[in-house]
Amino acid sequence: MPSNIENYPFLATIARGRDHLTTVEFGLVLNRTGQTIRKNLCLDGDAYGVRPVKLGGRLLWPVADIIKLLDASVNRKGA
Repeated sequence: MPSNIENYPFLATIARGRDHLTTVEFGLVLNRTGQTIRKNLCLDGDAYGVRPVKLGGRLLWPVADIIKLLDASVNRKGA
């Protein structure tokens, strides 16, 4: 069964129906600072396996990819 945003109410609250999150919002979901997210992006080319979309000088993080990251984390803990 594919996961959806309703499985993550905190993410749904932050996203408010949007398809992308800001860097600070992405950090809130992962309990990291925005600076940590940006550092990981600079060092690795992604942050925790999620690549942002650059729009108008801003980094926007796809909610669908964040859900995949969270699903992988839940599956790893459950194993």
